[in-house]
Amino acid sequence: MGLDAPLSRPTPDAARLRAALADATLRPRDLAKTLGVTEADLIAAQVGHGATRINAHPDRLMPVVCTLGEVMALTRNDSAVHERTGTYDAWHSGDHAAMILGPEIDLRIFPKHWVHAFALRNDTGKGPARSLQVFDATGGAVHKVFSRDATDLDAWDRGVAALATGDMGNTLYLAAPVPTEGAKARPEKAEELREAWSKMTDTHQFLTLVSRLKMNRLGAYRIAGAPFAVPLVPRALNDALIACAADAVPGMIFVGNRGCIQIHSGRFETLKEMGPWQNILDTRFNLHLRLDHVAYVWLVEKPTRRGPALSIEAFDADGALIVQMFGYRKEGQEDTEAFARVCDGLARG
Repeated sequence: MGLDAPLSRPTPDAARLRAALADATLRPRDLAKTLGVTEADLIAAQVGHGATRINAHPDRLMPVVCTLGEVMALTRNDSAVHERTGTYDAWHSGDHAAMILGPEIDLRIFPKHWVHAFALRNDTGKGPARSLQVFDATGGAVHKVFSRDATDLDAWDRGVAALATGDMGNTLYLAAPVPTEGAKARPEKAEELREAWSKMTDTHQFLTLVSRLKMNRLGAYRIAGAPFAVPLVPRALNDALIACAADAVPGMIFVGNRGCIQIHSGRFETLKEMGPWQNILDTRFNLHLRLDHVAYVWLVEKPTRRGPALSIEAFDADGALIVQMFGYRKEGQEDTEAFARVCDGLARG
C-alpha cells in the first residue's frame, strides 16, 4: 500500500450495499458517494454475487487482457473520463512504469497503485456484460476494461479463472484518500528551472527536473514564464477542442490518475456539450470532460530532439491535472503545425 496511511472507518455492510445497487438508478461512482463509501467498496460487496477478486498486478493482468480481442478501455479522474475501443497489444512490463503501446489503446501504467482488482459479471441486461476493474489503495478507480460485442468471452472466462485469488472477502482494507498537492513553486529557483528546461531533449525529463528542484508541475508553470509556460483563460481548453474538431486537427489527449494514463492519438469529430460536460462521442473514442472543473489552463512548450512539444494542460481549483492535449507526434506521421496554429488562436490569461 505504499506510503498511504490506513483509513479508520466503519466496515461497510456488504448486504446493504448490494441492496442499494439493486435499487439504484445512479451510476456506481455517484451511488458510492451518496452512500459514503468508495466505488471499490461497492464492487467488493458483490464478491460471490457476480464479482470475483483477481490479481491486480499489471504483469499478471495485462497479458490476459491482451488475449481478449476488442474491448473498451476506461481511465478517469474526478473531472475527465477517457474511453477507447480497441485491442490491448504490445505489453511492456516495468517496475516503476509499464506500457500498453497498441495503435488504439495506449496506456502508461504505474504498478504500485494497482492494488485491488475485480472481475464483474453483469447479467441484468443493462450495460456491458463483463468488466475488469482496478483500484488503488484508497479505493480510487485506476483502470477498467469492458467487454464489447466482438470480445472473446471464452478467453475472458479463462483469464478470470487464471487470475482469481480465491479471496471471498466482501469488504476492503483501504488507505486514507491522498489530498491533492497544490502548486508547489520555488521562485528563487526560477532561473535554474528555465536553464534546465531549455536543455531538455524529451518531455519525459520534465517531472524529474521539477522534482529535483522540489517543485511540481503547476508550480513550475507559474514561475517559468514565456516561452516555456503561458497562462490561458479557462475556456481555452474547450475552444481548443472545438477548433481541433472543426478543422480535423489531429492531437493526443491524455487523461490519467495516480495509477494509469490513457492516450488517444489522432482526430476526433463529434462534440456534444451537455450541461457542465463537454463530450467527444466518436465511434471508438469518447471523452467526457467537466468544463466547470477547469480552473487553470496553461500553454506549455518543452524542447525535444524532434522539435518543440506544445501542450494545453488543464487543472482544477485544487491543482489536480485534468487533461493534457499535445500535437500529434507519432514517428513518421507528425502533424504538429496545425495544432500550433490552434494554440496561437487561444485567449491568453
